[in-house]
Amino acid sequence: MVCTRNILLKAFLFGTALSICLIQSGVFKAMKSILASSANPEQETVSRHHSFGPSPSQNVSCEGAEHTRKFVPEDQLNDILERRAQEFNQHQLRLNRISLTNINLIAKANSPLQYPTSFNVAPLRKSLIPGLALQTRGKERKLYKVSLSVTSGVLSVEDVLDGQQVDGQGQSELSISSSSLTQLNDLLSRVTYTSTIYHIKTKDLVHFSFEDHEAMFPIMIRRPSVPVLYDPGKNISSQVTIITKTFMRYKELNVLIQSIRKFYPNIKIIVADDSLKPEHVSGNNIEHYIMPPAQGWFAGRNLALSQLTTKYFLWVDDDFVFFKESRIESFVEIMEAIPDLDVLGGEVSGNQFHFILEYDEGDEKEEGGCLRRIKGGFHQTLSGYDGCFLVDGVINYFLARTEAVRRIGFDPFLKRVGHTEFFIDALGKLLVASCKGLSIGHQTHRPQNKYDSFRTQGKLDEEKKLAHHFFKNYLNYIKY
Repeated sequence: MVCTRNILLKAFLFGTALSICLIQSGVFKAMKSILASSANPEQETVSRHHSFGPSPSQNVSCEGAEHTRKFVPEDQLNDILERRAQEFNQHQLRLNRISLTNINLIAKANSPLQYPTSFNVAPLRKSLIPGLALQTRGKERKLYKVSLSVTSGVLSVEDVLDGQQVDGQGQSELSISSSSLTQLNDLLSRVTYTSTIYHIKTKDLVHFSFEDHEAMFPIMIRRPSVPVLYDPGKNISSQVTIITKTFMRYKELNVLIQSIRKFYPNIKIIVADDSLKPEHVSGNNIEHYIMPPAQGWFAGRNLALSQLTTKYFLWVDDDFVFFKESRIESFVEIMEAIPDLDVLGGEVSGNQFHFILEYDEGDEKEEGGCLRRIKGGFHQTLSGYDGCFLVDGVINYFLARTEAVRRIGFDPFLKRVGHTEFFIDALGKLLVASCKGLSIGHQTHRPQNKYDSFRTQGKLDEEKKLAHHFFKNYLNYIKY
C-alpha cells in the first residue's frame, strides 16, 4: 500500500474549558518547575495573575437551586465526600491535565509587545486579558500608542479615568495612548475581552500592534462542561461491571458465568443477546437483554454499554472462562494509578494481541487518507509496569472507563465482524495500553453450523465494510 504524505498545517487548538478551582499544590509546583526548566526566560514566563484564567462561573447564582448534598444519607456522607473528592481530582487530571492550555504563558521575545500565548474564556463573559504590556528599550517616546483588534468579540479597558486616552471602548478595535509608559501598561493590564457570538468550542484571534511591531495570539472560547463521575464504592463489584454479547451460544455463556461466580460472586454481569431463539439466562445479579434477532456484534456492545452504572466495565467474549489469574483488581489498580488511561487490554490463553495504527490523512485533492494496522506494534512501554505497552488496539479482553468509551461507541453497522474498527474510531481520542499477565482462558471451539454461518464474514460483507470505511472514516486505503 502506498500512502502519499502531505502534511497540512491546521492551526486550531481545542483545549478544555473547565476552570480549575482546586488543584493539588504539589502537582501545580511540579508543572511550574517543568515549564521553568524548558522555556527560555527571555521568551516565555508564567503569568502570576489569572494563572488558570478567570472563573467562568463567577457570576452564576444558585439561589433557589436544590442542594444536592441534603439528599445523601447522613450516615454515608463522610465516606461519599471522600470518594467524590478523589474522583473529581482524577476527573480534573484527565480533562485538564494541568496542561499548557490552562496556564497563561506570556511571550517575551525581541518584540516590545508582551502578551499571553493563549488563554481560555467562557462565551459571552467578560474576561481580563492577562499579561498585556509594552516593554520598549532605548529611546523614550513622546507618545506611546498600541492597538488591539478581534473579530468575534469586543474589547474594553476597565475603570478608565478622565483624561486617559482610550478609543473604541466596547468595540472590536481598541487603541490606547499615553505619554507615560507606566500609565500605558497600567491600562493594558485592565483590558478585557467579551465574545459576542455564542459557541461552546471556538476561538478568536487578537491582533496587537505598536509602531512597526505586530503580534497575534488566540483566545480559546470554551463552554465549561459539567463533570460526570461514578462513585467507585468500596469494593470491586461497585467499580466494575462485566459485559458480554451472546448469539446462540448458551452453553458457552453458562460456562463463562459459572467461572465468574467462582471468583466474583456478586459482581454484576450484563448480557446482550440477539439469538434467533432466546433462552432464559438465570443467576444472581445478571441483567439479560433480549434484542431483535441477529442485530449484530456492535449493536449488542452498544446495548450493554448503555446500561452501565459503574466507573469501569470489563469486556469478555461469551466463550471465555475465568481462572485464578483472572484478577479484575489488577486491571483496576493500573487504571486508578494512571488516570489518563482509557482502555487496558489483557491476554487470552497467552495471546496478548495488540496493535498500532499508522494513519496518513492524505491529500485533500485525493479520496481520503490511508490506514494500516501493525500487529504486535507498540508506541512505548508503560512506565513502571513490566510487560505493559502503549498501543492503539488490544485483544477482546479489556477493562475500560465507561464514560470514555461512551463518547466513542460501537458502530452498529458492523454486524458480523468488528473489533479493530472500534479502535479506528477511538484513534487519537482514547489512550490504550496492553499488559501481559492479565489473563483469561478461552473455551474449546464447538462447531455449530448455524452459528458459524452467521459469524463468518462473507465477501459481500467485507466489501460493504470497506465502503463504509471510505465514507465514515474518509479512508482511501486500509490494510488490516
